[in-house]
Amino acid sequence: MALTGGEGNRRRYFILALAVPVLAALLAAVIAFPAVARGAPDSFADLAERLSPAVVNISTSLVLKPDDMAIPGVPEGSPLNDFFDEFMEQQQGARPQRVQSLGSGFVIDPKGIVITNNHVIEGADKIEVTFIDGTTLPATVKGTDPKTDIAVLEVIGDKPLPFVELGDSERIRVGDWVVAIGNPFGLGGSVTAGIVSALNRDIHAGNYDDFIQTDAAINRGNSGGPLFDMQGRVVGVNSAIISPSGASVGIGFAVPTSTVKPVVEQIVKFGETRRGWIGVRIQSVTPDIADSLGLGVARGALVAGVDPEGPASVAGIETGDIVLAFNGRTVNAMRDLPRVVAESDIGATVDVQLFRDGETLTRKIEVGRLEDEEKEVAQAAPKDEPKVKATVVLGLSLSALDDKLRARFGVPAETEGVLVTDVDPFGAAVEKGVRPGDVIVEVAQRPVSVPEDVESIVRSEEKGGRNSVLLRISSSGDIRFVALRLGGE
Repeated sequence: MALTGGEGNRRRYFILALAVPVLAALLAAVIAFPAVARGAPDSFADLAERLSPAVVNISTSLVLKPDDMAIPGVPEGSPLNDFFDEFMEQQQGARPQRVQSLGSGFVIDPKGIVITNNHVIEGADKIEVTFIDGTTLPATVKGTDPKTDIAVLEVIGDKPLPFVELGDSERIRVGDWVVAIGNPFGLGGSVTAGIVSALNRDIHAGNYDDFIQTDAAINRGNSGGPLFDMQGRVVGVNSAIISPSGASVGIGFAVPTSTVKPVVEQIVKFGETRRGWIGVRIQSVTPDIADSLGLGVARGALVAGVDPEGPASVAGIETGDIVLAFNGRTVNAMRDLPRVVAESDIGATVDVQLFRDGETLTRKIEVGRLEDEEKEVAQAAPKDEPKVKATVVLGLSLSALDDKLRARFGVPAETEGVLVTDVDPFGAAVEKGVRPGDVIVEVAQRPVSVPEDVESIVRSEEKGGRNSVLLRISSSGDIRFVALRLGGE
């Protein structure tokens, strides 16, 4: 039976009405699942075959004189070492001994530039690199950087050498597959695979910790070897493991190429590293410190001191400021700032975003060059002296400074503030490292000179609804910030 024009149109509208929801559902499914996670590769063989020729075994040796030898773990001057010296003289005629060690490395330039760990070649007087085909070449050190544990070597061959490229470690994600190639236990070229277990790991190895953690097997001898992504680009330099046995337990660490690249570029160009410097001492922003300053979420790096002759002082950065961003890069935690400053171009003028007195502001700063090593300042040890009659606030016994107390606690003449003469051993202050002999310079960013100043400001902060109060403390001239909970907590 033929359909009339009106009936045909109604039929078409009905079919269209049914199709639209189906198409919408299919579209929603595509949008909801934009990508499917890739499974494990069928094999790593092609990758290993292509990359292994550029990975080298590194052997080093050091001549150790008898005078330098000692029993491991025994202090110098121990009678056991005297006995050991006599034994060595009898057994070896006091002859120097050559000590050897093994590690890994990889070529990044066909002209013969090799990267490894600094600790692999440190102190060596002879370095050789061996390729997978058995070719062995002597190596010279172009430069080292102990701060990031990176060393750059140079070898000279009679033809262009196989090499690999440094990739972008910022693009890898937790869960990505990675491959490690190296020389574990001196066995020769070995390939292991795993995933990226974590990023941005701080293992307290130095100021520039930003390690990639992987469960790819890394053992002794893998140090200095490359960690590859699945495109065959180097994303890290294998450097350390955590293991009670000394063998891999699936927790290995690699220096990311984001750290390695600028170090290598500077060593190749200058023979040394040239890091940025702005002249500040910093500390972490804890939740208590963030609360006491009205910052909200704990973030950034707290400026604990400013070098009066440094770039930060010229730029108007003050003690107590919190650095939130530097040169357009967010500073999420204290350890981020040294790295972003170090990687900045020396002489460049950059923006620094600060948090001060409840407001966010921007200052321009000219990046200087880091010349000197950081100095550690020892805290004044408490002295066994009679207690001083003092006012007690926040579990701290406080007293006004005078010449007698300065002499007794070793307080520098230029330090002004309120002296801490005793600390409640069960209070929060002792857990924060406050010690007798410390001087409270400011409370809630306001200067204090007598205990009554401290009492008054603390009461004011409590009335204002603060949960914590920020103290600026001088310990033998070393300035730091401590946030203490209010209300007797």
